[in-house]
Amino acid sequence: MFRGVYTALVTPMRDGRIDNDALVRLVEDQIAAGISGLVPCGTTGESPCLSYAEHIGVIETVVRATKGRVPVLAGAGSNCTREAVELARACKELGVAGTLQITPYYNKPTQDGLIAHFTHIADAVGLPMVLYNVPSRTGCDLLPETLAKIATHPLVVGVKEATGDMARAARIRELCGPRFDLLSGDDFTFLPILAAGGDGLISVGTNIAPQLFVRLHEAFLAGRIEEARELNGRQLALTRALFSVTSPIPIKHAMALAGKMPAEMRLPLVPLAEDRPEYLQLVRELRNLGLIRAEQA
Repeated sequence: MFRGVYTALVTPMRDGRIDNDALVRLVEDQIAAGISGLVPCGTTGESPCLSYAEHIGVIETVVRATKGRVPVLAGAGSNCTREAVELARACKELGVAGTLQITPYYNKPTQDGLIAHFTHIADAVGLPMVLYNVPSRTGCDLLPETLAKIATHPLVVGVKEATGDMARAARIRELCGPRFDLLSGDDFTFLPILAAGGDGLISVGTNIAPQLFVRLHEAFLAGRIEEARELNGRQLALTRALFSVTSPIPIKHAMALAGKMPAEMRLPLVPLAEDRPEYLQLVRELRNLGLIRAEQA
């Protein structure tokens, strides 16, 4: 249901407010580049620092701008089950195709608690869900065996798997079957997870280089493995720069360097100084890929 290359959209900001014009332009650029779908209000979209009204407003803007051309998988998770239900219901009213539901952070629920949490949301909202497992950020790990139990619910249709463990990815495919969407939640593991039976990616890097990731996916599906490997090498260099410090700091700078939006983010995230090695690395990789001209940096 949610297969291919999806973009975890950044949230453009200007003078402390959401820049809806820049957001609409970003949606148009993504669709023109052949992206499979859009994911607003994930971690890349700085959802922890958006108010409820801003969160819903961003999703509404994306849905309206998309006009049904690609699916919108809206970030609507919370460490509070009741709040996740409220967000997901609001997203459903806006007409999203499904919601992305992160494991409850900080609470550290048991595996039984995870089953109860996700099952309750699915039952209460009645909308397809992709679960998001990123224990490096949440302190909570959704085990493959637990995921397989939750996946028996007809509305739990996939997982964004961001542990970087390819043995785990293969185990998820084994336990959940071919109809369950297995998506990489980590640009570094895009090609490996495809080789392990995965169905696609929810990406940070596609904000700035959507065609690179789309071409990689197309090459793999067509059996052009050497081409896929070459393209993967190019995206890995970019990805290293985009994750040199906490995401979405570098991708915000990348978008600013490309003239897409200001490099504005909300505290506690702070911009990089232009003399920092990570900033210089980012500029170098953007130049190497032809995404910015020399005079833009």
